[in-house]
Amino acid sequence: MSSAPGTSLGEPARGKSFLVPIRADKGLRHAARVWWSEVDRTLILLIVLMMAVGAAAVFAASPAAVPQAFEDPATSPQYFFKRQIAWQFAGLMLMLTISFLSRDNARRAGILMALIMFGLLLLVPLIGETKKGATRWLYVGMSLQPSEFLKPGFAIAIAWILSWRQRDPNLPVLYYVTGITLAISCLLMLQPNLGETLLFVGTWFVLIFLAGLALWRIAAFFAVGMGGLALVYMFYKNGRDRIDSFLGGGTAFDQVDLANRTLSDGGWLGKGLTLGTRKNNLPEPHTDYIFSVIGEEFGLITCLLVVCLYLAIIARVLVRMASEEKLFPLLAGAGLIAQFGGQAFVNMLVNLKLAPATGSTLPLVSYGGSSMLAVCFTLGLLLAITRRNPYLERNTPGLRAVVERTAADRIRSQSTRFQGASSEHKEHAG
Repeated sequence: MSSAPGTSLGEPARGKSFLVPIRADKGLRHAARVWWSEVDRTLILLIVLMMAVGAAAVFAASPAAVPQAFEDPATSPQYFFKRQIAWQFAGLMLMLTISFLSRDNARRAGILMALIMFGLLLLVPLIGETKKGATRWLYVGMSLQPSEFLKPGFAIAIAWILSWRQRDPNLPVLYYVTGITLAISCLLMLQPNLGETLLFVGTWFVLIFLAGLALWRIAAFFAVGMGGLALVYMFYKNGRDRIDSFLGGGTAFDQVDLANRTLSDGGWLGKGLTLGTRKNNLPEPHTDYIFSVIGEEFGLITCLLVVCLYLAIIARVLVRMASEEKLFPLLAGAGLIAQFGGQAFVNMLVNLKLAPATGSTLPLVSYGGSSMLAVCFTLGLLLAITRRNPYLERNTPGLRAVVERTAADRIRSQSTRFQGASSEHKEHAG
């Protein structure tokens, strides 16, 4: 290719004017700029703040947890804190990496995770590790709890199946998702793991409600759920023991009362970092009952701030989803945040002695490797699904529009079936 004399390549010849094409940078820097403009940076900030709270809480709980976990007195009192920092860093990197995915790829990643973890969940009763009477873990170089990673995949998969109704309102998607939920619940009850079972069922209920389920069906499912709880109490010993402990106390599962006394012992301002004493007698102070450690050492005011921070994360996601125009991302975002918020508030209610012990950890705060990675994977999917192009205007009412559209689809489907039945009746009459 030659250029006119006196001009360099890419410069217009004298008397001519044209635009020089500029090659778009499609590399990592461009992807990062797009991601930064679309991702919910406020939500990321709230998540990092919650991680900071978790680091401080594990620092306070680690000296009490180490003697319970190790017989060697030379073990560092901050063993769990040091490992928690490493897990938090790994989880943060995982969350940010997943948040780069497009919505379609986030959906594919969630469904793939659901399939893999459901397969591993089937193996838990056969080759799983047993700890403190429960068989919930598989050892794969580290203790992996498949149900933790199944939760975000479950929410994505159920949201995807329910979204099929927008293409064909007559598809029996309710039966599909109910069958999946029942299969997972049965596997979890065998472990036993009542807390996770209730979380899966709660997520299922939130999603079918938002998908436009008829009110009479919701009432019917609620009645069935109450009957299920009655059956759990009568025939499921682990659940009965926990409910008896909550209602009357005095059983082998009275750690809830101990956790509540630990939480309130710090008063409004707390005893101060590492100055708590009741935490030394508290089982699992760094995991299930870390909220009580926060109360003893940092005070009830700090506990209230933790609650507000969780509410801020939930509210931020709901505000983001309120402008959503499509059913799948709305359901997926609602399911993921319902899992995150539901697990958090169940854990805090247990520590406040307002619910029976469930074995659930406090997301982003409690110590744990697989649980931290699972929560960060969940939040990474949530960030990917809630990404928005800031230059696109949205004129729809969002959540209300989706719910109304789903209800209209249901009414239209019922009307079509009624008209079809009327036509058949007329033909027979003729």
